[in-house]
Amino acid sequence: MAEQLPILSLLPETSELVAGGSLQVGGVELAELAERFGTPAYVFDVAGFRAQARRLREGLATRWPNSEVLFASKSLPVLAVYELASDEGLSVDIAGAGELRLALAANVDPSRLYFHGNAKTSEELRLAIETGVGTIIVDNFDEFRRLDDIAVAPQDVLVRIIPGISPKTHASQVTGGKDSKFGLPFEDALKLIEAIRKSRSLRLRGIHLHVGSQILETSSFAEAVRQISAFRDQSVYDIGGGLGVRYTYDEQAPSVDEYLDAIVSVARDVLPPDARLLIEPGRSLVARAGVTIYRVVSVKRSGRNFVAVDGGMADNLDIALTGQRYEALIDGRVGHDGDDSYVVVGRQCESGDTLINGVDLPSPEVGDLLVMPVTGAYAYTMANNYNGAMIPPVVFVENGEATAVVRRQTFDDVVALHRSTRGAHI
Repeated sequence: MAEQLPILSLLPETSELVAGGSLQVGGVELAELAERFGTPAYVFDVAGFRAQARRLREGLATRWPNSEVLFASKSLPVLAVYELASDEGLSVDIAGAGELRLALAANVDPSRLYFHGNAKTSEELRLAIETGVGTIIVDNFDEFRRLDDIAVAPQDVLVRIIPGISPKTHASQVTGGKDSKFGLPFEDALKLIEAIRKSRSLRLRGIHLHVGSQILETSSFAEAVRQISAFRDQSVYDIGGGLGVRYTYDEQAPSVDEYLDAIVSVARDVLPPDARLLIEPGRSLVARAGVTIYRVVSVKRSGRNFVAVDGGMADNLDIALTGQRYEALIDGRVGHDGDDSYVVVGRQCESGDTLINGVDLPSPEVGDLLVMPVTGAYAYTMANNYNGAMIPPVVFVENGEATAVVRRQTFDDVVALHRSTRGAHI
């Protein structure tokens, strides 16, 4: 029966159905995790992450040996995930001093860090140079001038271009369109390249672009390679990330092989054969490995059927930002037919706090454990304290063991940042 359940194709790779319709991930039952770590909680399948990292790294290396896979760490900036990425031979894409410091705390080799961002501060650039960040992706002329003043030793850089590609995805996730805030148009990029070549310290290694996120067709990636090839005779071509994942039963996403075939088939035709080819998976690396577990707080039938849980847009803001669809299940009744369609809503005081706008569930009841798959990417990243919500823990599961690699935030953590106007620390 387990092989016939559509939900299992969305759950982490190590997911198994156990007695009574309950689920375990990484050899640990989700019900046990809920009792031990509370809810909401982010659960992360370590073996699933490792398997996907190897598919990407080995798959690209087989097709294009002079290559490098970067973990786009904004998708899940957790110290222990940086460690996993490094263990699996991945370099790391960072976008800000916070991600840089996490990577360093995880003992990632700084020479394998790639520093992105359209508005890096002078303080961030100094930190990058002082800590030995291997490559800085220069976004604009202002950044170039500041970096050129700061750098005293040779510093490798890439130049970010605007490819003029608008893939089919949510408008907020398009980064390569002609009006993108990231990078420079081709003509300006050529001028920046010439300026860098005259620099006393900056060493141009190549070109970078990124077309967007949650892209479910490969043609945009192939076109990105064609666009970047306009910059001839570079040592490095970084075509970014953006490979989408399957969030719902109806969605179809390219496989890793399909994605890599699309990229490399064009690269063979248009890029220098000795160039280094880089990709930056984030969502496609971590999304499926994660699930979020909640407790059902109320079931209400008032015009529509509502299931309210003990989390919401404070722990999964991506839904409100992009309208992303999700599926859900009730642990302990996996495989049971749904009795009706329900709107899964959160506890934050916003009408827009809807986690799923219609999903079939089997007779949900107060106290049930509700599970949302494919939440490994961006849920923890964008977690917040709306209405005083505490940021949930991140729990690693592997080989029957569970470890909170990020503990649950407490009220004491939050209130320690505040100070009374009466002069006393709260």
